[in-house]
Amino acid sequence: MNRRQFGRTLAGTALAAPTLAALPVHAESALPEGEAPRVPFKISVMLWTVFEKLPFEERLEKVAEAGYHAVELVGSEYKNWSEEDFRRANRKRRELGITFDVTAGLAHGVGDPKAREAFLSDLRQALPAMDKIECRAIIVMSGDVVPGLSRAAQHQSCIEGLKRAAEIAEEKGITILLENIDLEENSRYYLWSAAEGFEIISRVGHPRVKFLDDFFHEQISEGNLIEKLEKNIDKLGLVHVADVPGRHEPGTGEINYANVYKKLAMLKYDRYVAMEFIPTGDPVESLRRAREEALRAASG
Repeated sequence: MNRRQFGRTLAGTALAAPTLAALPVHAESALPEGEAPRVPFKISVMLWTVFEKLPFEERLEKVAEAGYHAVELVGSEYKNWSEEDFRRANRKRRELGITFDVTAGLAHGVGDPKAREAFLSDLRQALPAMDKIECRAIIVMSGDVVPGLSRAAQHQSCIEGLKRAAEIAEEKGITILLENIDLEENSRYYLWSAAEGFEIISRVGHPRVKFLDDFFHEQISEGNLIEKLEKNIDKLGLVHVADVPGRHEPGTGEINYANVYKKLAMLKYDRYVAMEFIPTGDPVESLRRAREEALRAASG
């Protein structure tokens, strides 16, 4: 099950970029300013979108070939790993200079007050595997609309659930990331609004709890991407990139990603920008081009 399927079923400079792309991955990862000079953010790729039929270590090699040094996972990818599987995966990612920057896949969300203890249990159970892969952030969902529960009550449940999760996050040194999903993908999902997501994070008021702004979902739901970034950059912990329609690479649809990247750099956003698109052509070339275009726009 990939992350999108999980979301549907939960709870029911122009010159600088080509030059940098030619560097070894491990050399780039040492850059202090982010992905590159004048680019404060770092770039990752959500692994469920690419190379699914290859063995895990080969998938990492392909990502590194495209110029990336960070990868996002779904828990189901390593759920059944043996200790040797973990050792082998870690050897490969270290060899390639790759960080596992985030994972996902908890069975319960924060929006149902009756499922709160189950959600917190899910989170605690995810921690040992996160330690093994040295991953320090996890994506959580609101879950679906709860029948009979008002939106105000469910909004409050998200706040209270995340406050409880913040206690665990602070103790364990991890970051919790709350994600939006559009209603075309899951008509039952509660948190379709990025604006509401930022409000929830504001009410939680904890540095270990941030919003994952998925631009693909946000564009479908309500648009106005850049203004919300300007108003909420301090609450932002991660962004996901894909174009609308089709969830393909930037430039295939209606989102002006060059302006989005430029704004993120202007706002000094220094966390991850993760490519989460389905490539229309060769995956390595699509990923490489997407990364170079992001660097070019942000550093221009």
